[in-house]
Amino acid sequence: MTNMRKFINRNKTTFAITTLMLPGALWLLLIRYIPMAGIVIAFQDYRPHPPNPTLLNNIINSRWVGFDNFRFMFASADAWRMIRNTLAYNAVFIVLTMVFAVAFAIMLNELTKKFMAKLYQTLMFFPFVISWVVVSYFVFAFLAPTYGLLAENTNWYMDSTLWPLILTSANLWKTVGYSCIMYLVAITSIDTTQYEAASIDGATKWQQVWNVTIPHIKPMIVILLILSAGRIFNADFGLFYNVTLDSGPLYPVTDVVDTYVFRALQRLNNIGMSTAAGLFQNVVGFICIMLVNGIVRKLEPDHALF
Repeated sequence: MTNMRKFINRNKTTFAITTLMLPGALWLLLIRYIPMAGIVIAFQDYRPHPPNPTLLNNIINSRWVGFDNFRFMFASADAWRMIRNTLAYNAVFIVLTMVFAVAFAIMLNELTKKFMAKLYQTLMFFPFVISWVVVSYFVFAFLAPTYGLLAENTNWYMDSTLWPLILTSANLWKTVGYSCIMYLVAITSIDTTQYEAASIDGATKWQQVWNVTIPHIKPMIVILLILSAGRIFNADFGLFYNVTLDSGPLYPVTDVVDTYVFRALQRLNNIGMSTAAGLFQNVVGFICIMLVNGIVRKLEPDHALF
């Protein structure tokens, strides 16, 4: 009888957890897994086939071309430029976002007035929910050639010199607040008695941060870095297309994989090429996650994702 009761209770718990998980599982199934069948388009010369040009009919009747759709990413003279820009920007974004987010989270945690802390958190998070289209107008208000606040007789959209700094600043302004909140949650979960013990031992605020705060949020830092590595070959299209107004003279320092593929799709209307680019980006991201996680597992097994 006791074993039967345990079995029933265990199944009730399993059912409850499964019910809670079901909406997320359905979302993943419908939005992530079922559309993966479209990967086959990356290996086809995808074309509409009337009189019944449905997606399934087009896929069935389109000609297979193997890896031809992948070659356009590397055959162009601009291929190295857009790959270099994508990797370089993402590397800078990952490092700077982590540094600034951790620093701001520590500073917010030190605020004694809760109202001011909540106010600053809200102000920092607000840019994250703003569309890049809106941000592009903010940037244009400063850099417009004639009436911009920083015009100074300089046509910023024709001179690429400072755009790496402009794009990096815009990305930090928009994304640091979100990452900061995640680190702040990790910091607030630290047992305050550890800070009290460190203070009694004569540790300064900086020493408390270095010896108490950083070690406790290190797992969060590592996990976010691993996940960020998965998007090292993906660029934020809104940042590089809308903020720059897709200005041709800026392409040497602003052209990335996503904008390059978008323009190729506009000009050639080749859906197979764009699908191949997306598949390639995700494969590279998966490989990066596995490599970074493997390195972390060798150095700090407890901090690895798997």
